[in-house]
Amino acid sequence: MLTKIYKPGQGKYTRLGSGAAGIAIVGWGCWRLYEVLSGTDWNLWITTLVPVVIGVALGAGIYWLMNKAAVADFMIAAEGELKKVNWSSRKEVAVSTLIVIVVVFAMGILLGATDLLFSFIFRYLIG
Repeated sequence: MLTKIYKPGQGKYTRLGSGAAGIAIVGWGCWRLYEVLSGTDWNLWITTLVPVVIGVALGAGIYWLMNKAAVADFMIAAEGELKKVNWSSRKEVAVSTLIVIVVVFAMGILLGATDLLFSFIFRYLIG
């Protein structure tokens, strides 16, 4: 059945998110196709219906793919694994981000000083 949802309620957010991303990409592609076709001197029906038909066909394909057993089982398993993840607290993320920023600035200063030192040395040796 084309309209039957495989294992409804399981992996709901993963399937919805993936389907929405796929539909957004297809919609953007169809809009770009419409813009390209409307720049030609073709009939308005052709420039409008070609992107619409392609969008509907790809949308149905995405719906079918989200309910295909192998894909749906993978997404259900992926969502189950994400529920097991031990997410860091807000404080841990803030401290880790601060450490990364400090280290990046320190490395930038050290690399800048090294570059300056080598430029002085090579200027002295060359001329």
